[in-house]
Formats: sequence, C-alpha cells, structure tokens
Amino acid sequence: MGGCVGRERAESDARASRTQRKRGGRNEPLKKDKLKWKSDYPMTEGQLRSKRDEFWDTAPAFEGRKEIWDALKAAAVALECNDHELAQAIVDGANITLPHGSLTECYDELGNRYQLPVYCLAPPLNLITERSEEDLSENPEPLTTQKKEFQLKVRLSSGKDLRLNASMSDSIGLLKKQLQAQENIELAHQRWFFSGKLLTDKTRLQDTKIQKDFVIQVIVNQPAPNQ
Repeated sequence: MGGCVGRERAESDARASRTQRKRGGRNEPLKKDKLKWKSDYPMTEGQLRSKRDEFWDTAPAFEGRKEIWDALKAAAVALECNDHELAQAIVDGANITLPHGSLTECYDELGNRYQLPVYCLAPPLNLITERSEEDLSENPEPLTTQKKEFQLKVRLSSGKDLRLNASMSDSIGLLKKQLQAQENIELAHQRWFFSGKLLTDKTRLQDTKIQKDFVIQVIVNQPAPNQ
C-alpha cells in the first residue's frame, strides 16, 4: 500500500513539474506587432469602451490576483498607444510570464493563468469612428452643459480610483494639476489615456467624447533611480 501511495505521489509531482515547465519555462518578450481582428458587427468607439470597461471591472472576480489584472490593464493601454517599452516594463515589474509574447495568454509567478480578450488589446478593423462634428449637429444640447461641473472618475495604474471636479471645457493639463494637488503626483509623471489614446495637455474633455460614467486611465511613471 505504501508503494502505491509513493507511486501516486511521484506521478503527481511529475505532473506538477511538467505544468511548471509549461507555464514558466518559456518567457517571450512582448511582440510589437498589433493584433488584427474583425468584430462580428461594426462596432463604435463607445461600444468598444463599454465592452472593455465591462471586462476590466469584472476581471478581478476571475481566477488570479487583482494587482496582476491591474498591471495587465496598464500594459494593454500602453501597448495600444505604441509605448512598447513601457508595456514591457510593466510586465517585467509584475513578474508576468508570456509564453507566446502576447497578453492574450500569460501567467503570474504563482502559475495563475490570465487571458485577455483581443478587444482589450486592439480596436477591430471595422471600428466606426465617432465624429464630433456630426454629434454636435445632431445633439446641440451638450453645448449648454459643457460648463457644468461633474465628478470625473480617474483610475491610477496602481488600481486606485479617484474622482476629480471637472467640466467638459477643462483641459487635461488643468486636470493633471488637480491630481497633483490631490495625490502629490508630479505632472511629468502622469500619462492620461482614454479609449486607448494618449491625451495631451491641450486636449479638452469635450474633445474626448467622454461621458460622466466613463473612466480615464492615468499611468503614473516613477522616475528611474540614478545610477
């Protein structure tokens, strides 16, 4: 009987060893090539944002650790904005293993598996671009409400959610100063993204087509220590 137990334990250890090698034995760098895919139906930018927000809001409920999900989200945003170096740094800093050099399948240092849907990594080829001129002509009401303040939801790359007092006519540069005063984050260390696009300091909220229930992602870059 002892022999059977010993044999079963040895087989179990062997399976675990094979699994370990499969998950962590190969770690490829992030590929620079953007994923290309086509949605089953033409998708607007708003629908893509909603689909992504729904996934990221529920992702921590899946298997895995929340801090890894947060790191994957920050890496996905950076990668879509063509900041491959930052995306790779985020992946390396979180000890995330990429067997195929893609965020579609990856593992943390404990062996937990994470899978990102393709729509979180790149827009579809049949994406419908929203035109601000058409929206303004069809919906003149927002012009009268742009000066009204509302609570803008901001999510830091650390996973922390904040709310800033904002109006649609505010510039990103002005909001960066508000975030600096509130969280003591230097302006040069803030990078604001919305719908996978880097927002410049001169960009105004009304130019982003953001709505009150949407979230702006802020990646905080810490300065590298002096060598």
